Amino acid sequence: MILSDKTILRMLEEKTLEIAPLEPTQIQPASVDIRLGNTFSVVEDLPSGVITLEDKIDYKSIQTDTYVLLPGQFVLATTMEYIALPDNLTAFVEGRSSLGRMGLFIQNAGWVDPGFRGEITLELFNANRCAIELRAGRRVGQLVFAEMDQSARNPYSGKYQGQRGATGSRVFLDNEIIHI
Repeated sequence: MILSDKTILRMLEEKTLEIAPLEPTQIQPASVDIRLGNTFSVVEDLPSGVITLEDKIDYKSIQTDTYVLLPGQFVLATTMEYIALPDNLTAFVEGRSSLGRMGLFIQNAGWVDPGFRGEITLELFNANRCAIELRAGRRVGQLVFAEMDQSARNPYSGKYQGQRGATGSRVFLDNEIIHI
């Protein structure tokens, strides 16, 4: 079940759902607007030119209120908001249609697990032929909350728990069993 504004407000008041900072105007009929933070990260150039899934990736991070995303460029960004989900609630991250129409693709894997706490890292890609100026504090998307039929047996406690800022990939920490 998707949560309504009434339920979101009640959960915020009860502190079973936490979102901070939060302005009342961010609460929509069935979602909460999320805003762009001021931390941006790009993958450092590698001598080999190849990123592997097994090796740690280095990122160059900056804090700025304005970031110019060049055509074809990819950057990690973060939300202004720090969220804490209870064990029976999940959230979907949806980009704003108005920004997509400019060629700005906003993603984060689209899913926030129950029990997650932290700022949400966003993957931004400029598919336009023109640069796009990004400003911290601007609405970039929304969180849509869905209540689960019961609390998760194993709420999220993974490698991104508590993250702040534009957090790079930690896929190298996965314990994958590869069958060839």
